Amino acid sequence: MVKIGIIGGSGLEDPRILDDAAERAVSTRFGAPSSTLAEGTIGGVPAVILSRHDRDHHIAPTGIPNRANLQALKDAGCTHVIASTACGSLREEIGRGDFVVLDQFIDFTRRRELTVFDDFRDGMHHVGMADPFDATLRRILAEEAGRLGVRTHRTGTVVTIEGPRFSTRAESRMFRAWGADVINMSTAPECIVANELGLPYAAVAMATDYDCWKEDEAPVSWQAVLEIFKSNAERMTSLLAAAVRAVAAGI
Repeated sequence: MVKIGIIGGSGLEDPRILDDAAERAVSTRFGAPSSTLAEGTIGGVPAVILSRHDRDHHIAPTGIPNRANLQALKDAGCTHVIASTACGSLREEIGRGDFVVLDQFIDFTRRRELTVFDDFRDGMHHVGMADPFDATLRRILAEEAGRLGVRTHRTGTVVTIEGPRFSTRAESRMFRAWGADVINMSTAPECIVANELGLPYAAVAMATDYDCWKEDEAPVSWQAVLEIFKSNAERMTSLLAAAVRAVAAGI
């Protein structure tokens, strides 16, 4: 039986989209996840939602317990995982409030320390999404986004940073030179863990420009970021609900 797990943060995963939802605290052999797990159905499809940091969380901490969270979804019987997240955009054509369907990560999180940034080109590795699950999700999200009138970008390569939330302009130039479209903090480690656990994993991100500055831009305030979250959270949950129904029908 197909059972879809949704994992997200910053209010982009709302348990209220579940029918007959029941919340429960969970614990895994890796420890407790970062919040409770909500289980129910979406359009008759069994689904589980787990927030990375509680629904009222505003700024993601470092050391997010990815392994405990993903293990909790697997223990709940999830067969596939859809991640929702927020991201900063590097490409000019990806604007604030746009959605990006991620395709791969450039991951160097295990080599980064605090605010020190060196050229990790030799230490980078690419982490791809689950195929054909990822391809199915891209098509579904693009179709649903068109109905919602939301701008989407079907491909997004993510550079993941660990440590302080905000990157520098110098880093942004390097990421852009590497071919990255967006930058995000949490989903690449999750994808690695999902691969280890045998959970097909795909992700959709909402661009906010919160941690990557273009040359002519000032830093984006968290107040502005939260306004973007607020205005788009409903559309993000609509996208997720549509994806769960359609993915389950196609698997």
